[in-house]
Amino acid sequence: MFLFSLNFISLLAFAIAHKNPHYVGNRTTMVHLFEWKFNDIAKECEDFLGPMGYGGVQVSPINENLVLSGRPWFERYQPISYKIISRSGNKSEFKNMVQRCNKAGVRIYVDAVINHMTSNVKPAYGTGGTSAQPDKLRYPAVPYSSKDFNHPVCTIQNYNNATEVRNCELSGLHDLNQSKVHVLTKIVQFLNELIDLGVAGIRIDAAKHMWPNDLKAIYKKIKKLSPKNGFPRNADCYIYQEVIDLGGEAVSKFEYNDFANVIEFQFGITLGNMFRGQDSLAKLKTFNDANTWRLIPSSDALTMIDNHDNQRGHGAGGATILTYKDPKPYKMAVAFMLAYPYGHVRIMSSFNFTDPSQGPPANSDGSIISRKIINGRCGNGWVCEHRWPEIYHMVQFRNLVNGEKIQNWWSNGKNQIAFSRGAKGFVAFNIEGDLREKLQTGLPAGTYCDVITGEVINGRGKCSGKSVKVGDDGTATIKILSNEPEGVLALHIQEKL
Repeated sequence: MFLFSLNFISLLAFAIAHKNPHYVGNRTTMVHLFEWKFNDIAKECEDFLGPMGYGGVQVSPINENLVLSGRPWFERYQPISYKIISRSGNKSEFKNMVQRCNKAGVRIYVDAVINHMTSNVKPAYGTGGTSAQPDKLRYPAVPYSSKDFNHPVCTIQNYNNATEVRNCELSGLHDLNQSKVHVLTKIVQFLNELIDLGVAGIRIDAAKHMWPNDLKAIYKKIKKLSPKNGFPRNADCYIYQEVIDLGGEAVSKFEYNDFANVIEFQFGITLGNMFRGQDSLAKLKTFNDANTWRLIPSSDALTMIDNHDNQRGHGAGGATILTYKDPKPYKMAVAFMLAYPYGHVRIMSSFNFTDPSQGPPANSDGSIISRKIINGRCGNGWVCEHRWPEIYHMVQFRNLVNGEKIQNWWSNGKNQIAFSRGAKGFVAFNIEGDLREKLQTGLPAGTYCDVITGEVINGRGKCSGKSVKVGDDGTATIKILSNEPEGVLALHIQEKL
């Protein structure tokens, strides 16, 4: 019986490992600074992300990748070696960035591409000058040879065949065999180097295309995070895995969420439908029922409205995905994600694009152009949704109400909803008609500034945007008109006059 108990405890410990993002203090949200340079990320951590309460940054793949004609964004997902050198910078710049961001209270998470190497391109050379022979499965800078890949070589054609999904090539990218000791060793060495440099966690790209037991074997060999880098003793790095599963395929996200977090694609697709007006917001009352919505448990999920893939029509979701190109419903969906207590949250921060393959703003030599800050917003082709006041104010809202339950749910039965988070915050959403209702906010009496449209003006005792007066009974008249530029209103106790 005692042995059984020890084994159970051991299994439970592994099951809950790798699910803590190790945010500093009460921070709750990461942002994906897609294709940003390391030096620019470090400065953003110090100047904006830290002060505004963001908890972390996901960086684009940092290892050496294949250089492709036209420099599309997806070249980052074609590794040629595990050397840290990319369009974002070199190893010393990466190390400096991690140190500066950690000091600012902002953790770093690396997008790791370990399922595959490159497609067949001649000549094949990398961002650090490394050459390879992809057609012969030779990558000398790792090194990998043909014996390190899955055989026979095949292309995924049937997503209802789990073996094919995991052992065949995705879009011509040469598929590594993670069950090989040499491959496992090289992957672990790379991930351990990241941990030594101070990262808090790792995004596992294309996890769906690797066997769960192979991933578990890799994760078991990863180092603990170091207290020297500001982490608790014996802490496991945070791991969140890309497993696109909307149902109806052979590979399920529920095969992966017991040993690390999983990116919950269904979440953003559902909210995209809702805030495009294609389904009723009132249905979100049951959004905490994972079985109804086929969501993985909240503690296992990383959530998003869009990512670098599906905002370009790749991955999952198609036309339902909201992006910066639809600003009003996009801000509403992001606000709901940040107000609702489900999963770990990631904000997307984009660059402008018209061609889905288009890479980041760059000079003629291919070097990335830094964002330019103009009146708090980004220029030089960068969108920087994380700097939109409606979004970073809701990040602060989430930090403040963390741990508070949903209360005072209200809807008109269709497309107007509202709820409070305990006695600390209140939100209302309207995507159809005019909302004029006296609602229970759950807040203490007083006058509050709507953080979607503004904030308290220091020293002047007034709001820069809307204000809402809450009575002694916690009720307030909430008004969101259909012609207003924002369809959401949010109040919290730190923006009270």
